[in-house]
Amino acid sequence: MHAISAADARTQSTTEPAPVRWLLTGVALCYLAIFLLTPLVSVFYEALSKGVALYWAALIDPEARSAIELTLWATLIAVPLNLVFGVAAAWAIAKFEFRGKQVLITLIDLPFSVSPVVAGLIYVLLFGAQGWLGPWLSAHDVKIIFAIPGIVLATVFVTFPFVARELIPLMQAQGTDEEQAALVLGASGWQTFYRVTLPNIKWGLLYGVILCTARAMGEFGAVSVVSGHIRGETNTIPLHVEILYNEYNFVGAFACASLLALTALLTLGLKSLVEWRASRPAASRAIPTEVLARAAASPAADAPGAPAARLPMAETY
Repeated sequence: MHAISAADARTQSTTEPAPVRWLLTGVALCYLAIFLLTPLVSVFYEALSKGVALYWAALIDPEARSAIELTLWATLIAVPLNLVFGVAAAWAIAKFEFRGKQVLITLIDLPFSVSPVVAGLIYVLLFGAQGWLGPWLSAHDVKIIFAIPGIVLATVFVTFPFVARELIPLMQAQGTDEEQAALVLGASGWQTFYRVTLPNIKWGLLYGVILCTARAMGEFGAVSVVSGHIRGETNTIPLHVEILYNEYNFVGAFACASLLALTALLTLGLKSLVEWRASRPAASRAIPTEVLARAAASPAADAPGAPAARLPMAETY
């Protein structure tokens, strides 16, 4: 009787017969073809069905250009805000212990569990003409609902978990050893973040920004409630597509929809690139030479019982 090595046992336990592999692969490919590739191809087919000239005319229409510009502006405002919030929230949750941490994590996940339409209605209830703050805003000539600020608020709400949720498990898995080492060697809080923490999370951070950008450009529900659907003023690309489709302007609707489809394809390409770069062996992350020099020149670092070398992260920052 032949003994089975550990490697052979592992291979046998994870290798299915060829018919099973082909069946599973075929099911996955058919599913992708039906629910992903076919709708994607149909968008470009319908957009170009009447010729490139009509396709281009639909894109340079003043109302379409206004929708494109508003979508880009809302994305350019919402993504940096979520970037700052996501890094700060992930840093606090992963590096420190404090009361209410689980509550903060739950609140970060809130946009995933609340319908975007409900989120839009909440903003209307708060800032609308008949809302809680509506009279005060009207008295000071400030307009949020049915204006650009409302669209930005709705976009920020539906997209703010993406960066934080990408960074929290990554930073928790990395722990605080490298940051502690940098602090012991004399690095400041900013140097520790810029030279140690940021290189470790850069691909996860970029991945979160990509997802956040894609969601911001394609958001429909919350933006639809707060925008007011004013042509040429408060319509984003998804809202403009809906209006054109309801008016039976199929070429214009699919032409604008093709922009969102191209954004999705670009997102997938960037996502694959980020995953490929993140899967490569990590480059050597040596402690910066200036930090080492400061540590060598500092007698406190060599002194027995130096206070900075014994402080935990929460007390050092």
